Order: sequence, then structure tokens, then C-alpha cells
Amino acid sequence: MRYFLIPIFIGALLVGCTVGPDFQTPEAPDIGSYVEEKLPEKTVETEGEGGEAQHFIEGKEIPACWWYLFHSEPLNQLIARGIKNSPTLRAAEASFRQAEADLQVSLSSIYPLINVQATPERQKFSPAIFDVQAPPTTFNLYNVAVNISYTLDLFGAIRRQIETSEAQLNYQKFQVEATYLTLTTNIVTSAITEAGIRNQIQATQELIASQERILQITKQKFILGGVSQLDVLAEETLLAQTRATLPPLEINLARIRHALAVLVGGFPSEASVPYFDLSTLKLPTDLPVSLPSELVCQRPDIRASEELLHAATAQVGVATANLLPQVTLTGNYGWTSDHLETLFTKSSAIWAIIGNILQPVFQGGALIAKRRGAIAALEQAVAQYKQTVLQAFQNVADTLKALQIDAHQLQIQQEAERAARENLALTKAQYELGAVSYINLLDAERQYHQSRIGRLQAEALRFADTAALFQALGGGWWNRPFHTQ
Repeated sequence: MRYFLIPIFIGALLVGCTVGPDFQTPEAPDIGSYVEEKLPEKTVETEGEGGEAQHFIEGKEIPACWWYLFHSEPLNQLIARGIKNSPTLRAAEASFRQAEADLQVSLSSIYPLINVQATPERQKFSPAIFDVQAPPTTFNLYNVAVNISYTLDLFGAIRRQIETSEAQLNYQKFQVEATYLTLTTNIVTSAITEAGIRNQIQATQELIASQERILQITKQKFILGGVSQLDVLAEETLLAQTRATLPPLEINLARIRHALAVLVGGFPSEASVPYFDLSTLKLPTDLPVSLPSELVCQRPDIRASEELLHAATAQVGVATANLLPQVTLTGNYGWTSDHLETLFTKSSAIWAIIGNILQPVFQGGALIAKRRGAIAALEQAVAQYKQTVLQAFQNVADTLKALQIDAHQLQIQQEAERAARENLALTKAQYELGAVSYINLLDAERQYHQSRIGRLQAEALRFADTAALFQALGGGWWNRPFHTQ
């Protein structure tokens, strides 16, 4: 019976136990909605471009290439360029490959270390060191040995370190997905911003052309005595003020195009970024809204934070195991001889088996402090995970609310533009007949310009917040056929 228990005892030594807490995946928040009030089925609808009602469809799957919903081929091609050429994405992928290599290093610890060592020597030996009066002897010595060393993972330090490396690999995986999502979203929102600015520049240029025509008419009336010089100066002032709004828009347009060039991995002078206009973009009308319980599995930043929590949990086990005995078995087998031709004979064979048990006793409290530090790091990881989840739900709630308000804002701005346009047309007609003063015409022009710019900004904001919703919900990376494995 005693001999029967020996293999069981040896197996227990080899397998050992694993100290420290076991990681448990955090449960999803038990909430039923992202916002306080019930989410409406759709936003308000407004006549005109970009005024379509957007429907919120709960549980609808998010497409991997969600930007296709804007129906812009130049945008699709630009994102494809960004995915192919972005240095930021390449750096994230390289970090993932580095984590793969680190995991292989950790996995190697479960195997014994085997080394072959050959040591040919020639030395001169003097018997005088033993008080023997004899001449020195010169001879050769050949040594060949195979060394094997194996550390028993009795308390799971190696396994916990492998667990840490696996968590770090998964963390880098989700960092790649987060970088991918950020890159694609930034390209979409930058293209939308450019389209909005370009339309504002066009509207401003049209207003400048209109004011230049009015200025010419006013000057002719001044020559004929129909108006005073004050009217001419007022129109010139308004024209100059309108022209002054153009350079800031042009600067912003240049900056956003330069940013787009860098996003797709090119230089601003060589990127050949296409031009975008709001009229070439289609507003997605069916918006997916993931269930709150699914968001923690879809957001790459939450998944990355979860893996950091996993790694911190495993590190507590590593620090705990380092306080306990460590057993290392070492063995070697080889040959030694003073003649090369007799080196590998039976009489030259040598071997040794060595067992080493190391129990830390006193290291100035370093190991205990490391364990306390690991526990504190775990508590920090728990808090950071909770904060990441809270911010994710806030992102979704903010975006859902913004989309509802954006639709109302566009409705208001379109109504304001319509009223201002009709007022300007009527005021122009009355001014030409002399029924209203020049001040009324200037005021009508200013109101129309402001309302038109406001409508263009509200339209662009709907597109941008729609892209932000797809980003807040995770971007559908899990539906991409070749997402990071």
C-alpha cells in the first residue's frame, strides 16, 4: 500500500495547488435602460436634407462596417486606407504580437530547462600545493554534460504568472480593437466636420456675393441721391464683417483635412484626401441600441479593463506563492576524461541529482510588502473597471439624448432659416421700393446668414452624433470576420 501511494504523492508535488484568489468575470450591471425616461421609438422628422426621423431599435445587431450606413464611397475608401496605413493601428498590433511573445516566455516556465555543456581544458598541475616534491604535470581534460533543471510549481506561482500573461495578451487584443474603433470613428467624424465646414464656407461665400451686389446697388443709389453715404458705409461694414468670418472657417477646414491625412497614414501635402459635402452623406435612419446587459461585452475599453483586473488578480497569487517554499530539482549526466578517445566510454560517465528547497525567512519584509502592493493594485483595478463601465454607460446615455435633441434642434433651425429667408426676400423687395430703411435690410441679411449657418451646424451635428453612437456601443468589432484573435 505504501508503494502504491508514492506515485500519487509525486503527482501531487508536480501539480501542486494554486494560491491566491481565482478571477471571476464581473457581472453586468442590472439595469434596464441607459436613460431615466423611456427611449422613444424615433426622433422627430423635419423636411429637408438631414431631417429624416431616426428609429431606435433595441437589440439590433451593430454591423462591423457601420460607416457603410452613410452611403459614401469616398468615405469607405478613406477608412480602408486608414486601416491599411495608420501607424497608430500598426503600433497596437505590434504590442499585441509582443504580448504573444511574452506569453510564450511565461509558458516556457512549465517545462524543464535542458542544456548541453562541453568544456575542453588544458592545464598545468603542480603537486607542490600538496607538499609533494614532483615536477609539474601538463594534461588535457574533457567534460561533456547534459544539465536538467525543473522547478516544481507547488503553489502555482508559475501558473499564476502564465495567467497574468494571458490576461495581458487579451488586454492588448482589446486595445487593438479600441484603436481600430477610435481610428474609424475619428475618420468618420472628421469627414463630417469637413463637410459641415465646407457647406458653411459655401453659404458664407454666397452671402458675400449677395452683399456685394447690394453694395453696388447702394452705391448707384448714392450717386443718384437716393441714399446717404452712411448707408454705403454701413453696407461696406457689413460686407467686411461677413468676409472676416471666412478665414477662420478656411483655417478650420485646412486643419481638419490635415488631420484626415494623418489619420490615414499620409502627409498633409501628399495624402490626396477626397472632398466631403453633407449632401453626399446619407443619415442612417435605423439605429441599433444594444441591451445594457450586453454593453460590457461589446465595449473594447471595458473588456480591456476587465483583462487588467484579471491580471491584477493573478498577481496576488504570484506574490502569495513567493512567500512559500520553492522546490527545484537539478540533474546532470555526462562524461569526463583526460583523453578524447575515451570520453564517451562507460568508465568516464558521471551523474548527479540535486534537490533544492528554498524557504524565504527574512528579506526585510520585501515579499510581504509586494503582496500588500499586489492586493492594493487589485483594488485599484476593481475601481478602475467600475469607473470604465460607468463612463461607458454615460457615453451611450449622452449620445442617445443628443440624437433626440439634435433632431429637435435641426427642426428649429430649419424653421428659423425658412422664416429668415422669406423675411430677407420681402425686405429686399420693400427696400428696392423705398418702403423700408437700409437698416432693416442689413438686419434681415444678418438674421438669414446666422440661421443658415445654424441649420448647417445642426445638420452636421446629427451625422456626428450618429457616428458617436456606434462608437459608444462598441462598433460591432465582434461581427468582423477577421477581428484580432
